[in-house]
Amino acid sequence: MYRMLSLRSLSRNKNKLLANKTSVVRLNPELICFQNFSHLCNQQLGGLATEEIALLRSVTDTSTKQTKASIQQLKAQKLSDFINNQIAQENVESPENLSKTSTHTSPDISKWNFVETPVIYIGKDMKEMELPNVTLAEILESYRTLKEHHERRQSSEATIVEDAIEEEFLEHHEASVEEEILEIPRTQKHKSKLKKGKQTQEKGKKFDSKNYKSSEMELLARHKSFHVTLHAYLDICLSSGMINRAYATVLNYRHKRKRKVTDVEIYNILMHGYAEKGIILKIKDILKILKEDNIEPNPQTYAAIFECLGRMETTEDVEKDARTYLEEAEAKGYTMDTVLNQSKFVRDQRETVLNLFNQLKPGFRPVYTPPKLLYGNHLLNSLNEYVRPIDTTAANEKDVQVGTEIMNPKAGFTRDQLEKFSKAQVELELKGHLTVKSIQKFPEANDTVKQYRKELEELRKVWTKQITMALHRDVNTLKAVTESKSSRAINLFPYVKALNVAQFTEILLDEAQMLIEGSDSFSIGLSHLHKELGRKVEARYHVEQKRQSGVLDKTCEIYSLYCDVLSEGNSSDNSRQLWQRLVHENRHDGPSLDVQSVTWPKAAVNGVGKFLYNILKNDLKINVNATSKANRQPKLVPAFYSLFRYEAKIAKEQIKPHPVLIKLYRKSQQENLKFDINLVPMVCPPQPWSTPVNGGYILAKSDLIRLPQQAHQQSERINEANPQDMYPTLDALNQLASIPWKVNEEVLDIVLEVFNNGGNAKLDVPEPPSSLPSIVETIPRNEMTGFDRFNMVRKKMTHRRKQGDMYSLWCDALYRLSLANHFRDKVFWLPQNIDFRGRVYPIPPHLNHLGHDLARCLMVFHQKKPLGPDGFNWLKLHCINLTGLKKRDSVEDRLKYADEIMDDILDSADRPLTGRMWWSSSDEPWQTLACCIEIAKVHRSPNPAKFMSGFPIHQDGSCNGLQHYAALGRDTAGAVSVNLAPSPVPQDVYSAVAALVEDSRTKDAENDVKVAKILEGFIKRKVIKQTVMTTVYGVTRYGARKQIARQLEYIDEFPKDWVWPASSYLTVKTFNALSEMFTSAKEIQDWFTDCARLISAVCAQNVEWVTPLGLPVVQPYNRSERQASSKTIQIPEHFSMDSYEKPNIMKQKNAFPPNFVHSLDSSHMMLTSLFCERAGLTFISVHDCYWTHACTVPTMNKICREQFVALHSEPILEDLSKFLVQKYSYNESEITNDGSVIDLTKRKLNRILHQYPDKGDFDLRQVLKSVYFFS
Repeated sequence: MYRMLSLRSLSRNKNKLLANKTSVVRLNPELICFQNFSHLCNQQLGGLATEEIALLRSVTDTSTKQTKASIQQLKAQKLSDFINNQIAQENVESPENLSKTSTHTSPDISKWNFVETPVIYIGKDMKEMELPNVTLAEILESYRTLKEHHERRQSSEATIVEDAIEEEFLEHHEASVEEEILEIPRTQKHKSKLKKGKQTQEKGKKFDSKNYKSSEMELLARHKSFHVTLHAYLDICLSSGMINRAYATVLNYRHKRKRKVTDVEIYNILMHGYAEKGIILKIKDILKILKEDNIEPNPQTYAAIFECLGRMETTEDVEKDARTYLEEAEAKGYTMDTVLNQSKFVRDQRETVLNLFNQLKPGFRPVYTPPKLLYGNHLLNSLNEYVRPIDTTAANEKDVQVGTEIMNPKAGFTRDQLEKFSKAQVELELKGHLTVKSIQKFPEANDTVKQYRKELEELRKVWTKQITMALHRDVNTLKAVTESKSSRAINLFPYVKALNVAQFTEILLDEAQMLIEGSDSFSIGLSHLHKELGRKVEARYHVEQKRQSGVLDKTCEIYSLYCDVLSEGNSSDNSRQLWQRLVHENRHDGPSLDVQSVTWPKAAVNGVGKFLYNILKNDLKINVNATSKANRQPKLVPAFYSLFRYEAKIAKEQIKPHPVLIKLYRKSQQENLKFDINLVPMVCPPQPWSTPVNGGYILAKSDLIRLPQQAHQQSERINEANPQDMYPTLDALNQLASIPWKVNEEVLDIVLEVFNNGGNAKLDVPEPPSSLPSIVETIPRNEMTGFDRFNMVRKKMTHRRKQGDMYSLWCDALYRLSLANHFRDKVFWLPQNIDFRGRVYPIPPHLNHLGHDLARCLMVFHQKKPLGPDGFNWLKLHCINLTGLKKRDSVEDRLKYADEIMDDILDSADRPLTGRMWWSSSDEPWQTLACCIEIAKVHRSPNPAKFMSGFPIHQDGSCNGLQHYAALGRDTAGAVSVNLAPSPVPQDVYSAVAALVEDSRTKDAENDVKVAKILEGFIKRKVIKQTVMTTVYGVTRYGARKQIARQLEYIDEFPKDWVWPASSYLTVKTFNALSEMFTSAKEIQDWFTDCARLISAVCAQNVEWVTPLGLPVVQPYNRSERQASSKTIQIPEHFSMDSYEKPNIMKQKNAFPPNFVHSLDSSHMMLTSLFCERAGLTFISVHDCYWTHACTVPTMNKICREQFVALHSEPILEDLSKFLVQKYSYNESEITNDGSVIDLTKRKLNRILHQYPDKGDFDLRQVLKSVYFFS
């Protein structure tokens, strides 16, 4: 029996079961929910309220068509209003009318058995009848058809209204349209037909999406993302031995017109799978499909064909087939050499194809196309001088020595040492993690601690068994579900077979430990945890694939040769050129090294993470009496539980370990920490970046660019670019990564002492959360008023948040110091990558030089060099620079000051924690202490000039962003204020701005402005420094106000009631002062903003540009489609891709000025890096702060200034304008000259893109003589 219930009678029921008008269809045993089902039915039937509703059986195709016709007569809004009115009228009916319809009283739904009897909410009265499943299926299909029709109708009618409004706007507001920016796809044909009265659905239809630019773009995005998803699915199927499943999936989608498979690489994957098994019949079937679908084969296709034939027993038919396919390939222009050159091979595929070619053409020797080694950028062409052609060798020993100084920074290791280092690194990457001893000090373990450790070890063994059993159970269940449903769609099953059970178990145990180590007051959202766990599985899978495909062995073979050259030090190649040369020389056998790992789609990553977290939540148990002395009776409960916390008014699910589990872990005093391998430095030189997909760690996947998940456009631009255009970026990353480091052990020991004695807030050593005083309730709870209770809750929440922040900082310091302690007697390297603007970052996040004071003080260069005649002075100057005490003084005065306080410096070195502690009052106390210790060693050395030092000396840019703006605009006044011009003492732009603000404040105070009077004596350099620094990077007035308010709050004497008014006042004054000082910078910034606003609004495209070194940049700010998490085993076939989505106009325009300047400072750094490498210098950068040995500071300073002048001697603004015009401007044929909004915005776009700001008369060559440009 199926019950049919009246919506209106139920809506009057006191339980209000259908308040949301959401119907439920129960089919035993499954429960299917259809949102807005009954609401749609009301829309269909509301106009027929006076008619009796026929039996549900009568809802046939004919009745459905009649219903559709009635709907088409009403507009969406009027229909909704009509239904609402009908319901409202029924709710206010008179008692007399109600009595006439007493037979339709509300049923008593509380007595119904919803489990036994399926129900459908549909009509007006309650009926009971037998309903076959076939009939129900027809009804549901009719519902889907109606719903789709209804949605299309609503969209169409909404568009008609929009077009009418837009036309009215054009008629009445043409005078001011030039300043209006509309989002206009370039393909849009905007012609309204309302006046003629011939508006039809097709002609009036207008694409309307929050995310996509046009319907064509949406289709392209769906098509491309489908192919990416399918590609990843086939790859995982073949690696899991499911080739028939992969083939069936491709055939399934091929027969679906909307998702036709058109990418030849999809079929190439299948062909290689069958080629490995020697199944030529399947390959011939696939070739027929390619022919039927007009898909052209490529060299990789023929490589698969020849691989298959090569694996078959040699017969007359096989040889005949081989010759036929070879002739076919040659007819398409693919020779044997082409196939071998342009195809990617794994395992023994290359040898198999070569053997076949030798059978067809005895004595065949392939000719491989050599890579291009040289730069194609005139800024760097002078570095090509010493690079030998790839097909020649050195004629004699003298030739070998020319240009070999490039090897100096990498020198100092024997071949045996490098081999030992590389083997250790490969073992770590195969293991996937590094275990280090924690530096946290515990009391000596007593019997209780030992018992806790034993309990924890036993628990890990139990969990291992539980996870293993659960994995077998859930994987088999997933397999059964996919097979029972005969599903050929892309699903999760192959992904959960990516690793073996032991590997999954280890990953899940590590994840459990990570959760236990987390903060009590903060938890990461469960969806984020799903993603991160899925990424770990994917990373391990890629390592396993490299091992199984032979790429590991081939990489190690090339790396061994690379170590030979590094140890000999007689090459004039940089790291990339050397690696390319070695790969080319050893290309005759083995797999290809440039095989790109297939990235899993987001849905697959999340699905795997969710699959594993379900096991973690449901199957891992803990005995809650494990820590109880009174009750030892086992009582098992889930070890982890879910909770919901609000973040920005959204309740997000989080996961927490059981309190007993936390207690067990912390009482056991765990002595080891485990880090994923891509979170720690390398113990051998990184693999050089030779292509955008090869470099960094030897096996673990390293991303060249840090991009959000939906940002594919920049990767596409890089793949489309000439490979030589990427060489400067790759080489700069290689140079920075090639520098070996060591830990500054003396400073580390001092930091460890402070850390283990409870930390020190003044010295920026985090204190443990336990040091935070607890909240004391001064008023008894029973005497508290409502306001008192509110304040107490607020204090406790603040206290809890503060504890969470302290724990986070404490953990960060624990990880950093534990890693530093682990590497204290080792040499290590830091692989590098970039963000989308080209700024460089070390990949390992914990132990690196790119951080705050405490992070930088722990590291020094492994390679030591003699100080030379001026090195000691550079050390002393560096020490004084770190203190921040002599910012306005000359170099000579700073050196005099250093000599005057030498006693304090030596006292700091000798008694850092028990002496006068002069170093602790420095701006950068820990770096100052490290420098004091180095100075003390040199001071006591018998010959300072010969003292071997590995201490890095910093040269910092003077407000580097404004330096680039001043150089772009040749602004003399701005250039002088940021030290582009020579001066006897350094110019301090922050003090200059503060002086202008103070002058303006004085005038206002004389005019009796109260806030100006309040601020007397408080306008200090520090108050406005951050605002000045970030203005060039696009800080808003609101952001600037918060920055200034924060600084005013730090001043105890400043009245707190005036913080916000004063910060508003100072924000305006600071912006005015900057505009007065940097006129050209303001003009350039405004031009950048206007260009980005028009490009993103009018063209509906992301802003792109190319840096002077050839790096394509795309701003990844879009209105991304929010992906709903899949609740089934199927994986969504589509995902967000920024290439096809509408840009976020606000972010695009606000971010363009700072991003462009960041790309310039990155270009300057890379130029300096490459020329320093060629000169044999050790060079490291932290964005606009350059490091080198004390003896090479003058050389680095010279190169730094020369490259800044060379960079800004380029027509940067002119080239940017040409690029933007070429990419975004409209041709005259695209402009209608009809005076419309569209026409005028197109013209404005063209005009703005051409109108780059004029330049001033500042002579850039003055930078070469400026001592304080970088100092």
